[in-house]
Amino acid sequence: MISLKGPGLRIFAVIIAVAALAFGVYSTFIQSAGYLKTTATIVSIEEDLESGEEDSYIVTVRYTVGDKEYTNVLDSYSPSYEAGGTVEIRYDPADPNKITSGFGIGIYAMIVGAAILLIVGFVSLKDKNSVRQLKEGAGEIKYLPSQKGEERELYFLTDLGTPKFGHRIEDAERRVLYEAKMTKFTLLSAYEFDFIDHEKNLTTRHLIGHTEETDWDSLLIDNNSTFTLDGMDVWKHLRSIGVTIDSRFGKAEGIMPSYDIRRNGEVLAYAENTSHYVHEEDAEQHSVASKIPNPMFFRVFTSERNIDLLFMILVALARTGATDERGGSRRMILNTVTGDDE
Repeated sequence: MISLKGPGLRIFAVIIAVAALAFGVYSTFIQSAGYLKTTATIVSIEEDLESGEEDSYIVTVRYTVGDKEYTNVLDSYSPSYEAGGTVEIRYDPADPNKITSGFGIGIYAMIVGAAILLIVGFVSLKDKNSVRQLKEGAGEIKYLPSQKGEERELYFLTDLGTPKFGHRIEDAERRVLYEAKMTKFTLLSAYEFDFIDHEKNLTTRHLIGHTEETDWDSLLIDNNSTFTLDGMDVWKHLRSIGVTIDSRFGKAEGIMPSYDIRRNGEVLAYAENTSHYVHEEDAEQHSVASKIPNPMFFRVFTSERNIDLLFMILVALARTGATDERGGSRRMILNTVTGDDE
């Protein structure tokens, strides 16, 4: 499945560009191979009312091949054309009714295709430079050491009110403890986010890629959903630092999933997925942006005082809809069926 955002949009754009280039080369060079040149007289230039486009004109020309005169419509228009003037054309000697100026739609298709490829190449290079500069400035992603305290109930919410949506963790008093604010929205490149730890007064910049979904070959319905985090696959990054997530249906609210989140076997948090805003009693006064149905809100129970890693894990879950550290959902289904994690 190709998502028309980020890498998916780039792949789609490259496919369109290659198709445009192939069509342009074929129609401009291959299709008219063997055509002969001659000079034609422009009979008339009329506005093409049926095209629905501005500055679209029908150019009719007259030319002679042998002792026979032909009148046909040319496949191009230029502001330099004028009735009574002349233009060089090429015709098929086997069928002189087939003509081309050599500057028809094929030329425009090649220009468009080349422009798309240049844009995609520029954006890809820009992304690589952005990741390189980010790592040169901040180094590899680091998290504060685990520090335990009393267990507290927190709420993870997703802001879906604007294109620049973000995420945040609140405590029971509605204080924002940690949040991710999008600072740059783009369809082709990775989003830029500021991750803000309000308890530590720390801000870290991250590049979050568009979510990509890939079908897995499984007997059970299972898709792999992921995004890039500073140029890395977010789930590979989390697995590399020992994060595991065990989930199942029905342990919390109705049939909504719940998650046991650990690092190197040590419990980080227990999270319950909820389909509504966690402060439902006054959602209108305190909704994140607007009340848009979305399952990716969490009630979180944790004794962790440093919640930067926990926040990143919840962002990964919320943005992908995955339920384990591999970006899939199969384990949750198996856990639910077998009754694991009781």
